[in-house]
Amino acid sequence: MIIAEIALLLDAEYKCGEDQQERVILAGCACDMMSDVLAFGRDQAVLLTGLVNPQVVRTAEMMDIFCIVLVRGKQPTEAMIELARERSVAILVTEYSMFSACGILYNAGVPAGRVE
Repeated sequence: MIIAEIALLLDAEYKCGEDQQERVILAGCACDMMSDVLAFGRDQAVLLTGLVNPQVVRTAEMMDIFCIVLVRGKQPTEAMIELARERSVAILVTEYSMFSACGILYNAGVPAGRVE
């Protein structure tokens, strides 16, 4: 699945990274603890979170995650947007809860990002 499809499924608004729309996403990961992303995440996953700080982008970069979806309508900080632009990471915002957004993506065929 590509980022543009994720944005469409989640009725999400781009905050940055519109130029990343054609990048392929291989899995999904959802959490608010960035240590869990590092421990259980997967490369080329979409990260769903409610956290809105630059550390989310830094964590995503370490895991080769290039799409972050902020749930519950959370808005990224300017520092987060600036860092994401520098690192070519798309940030999208959806009004869906994390639970609902995960369900929508899973039903659309995005596999869990946890490494077993």
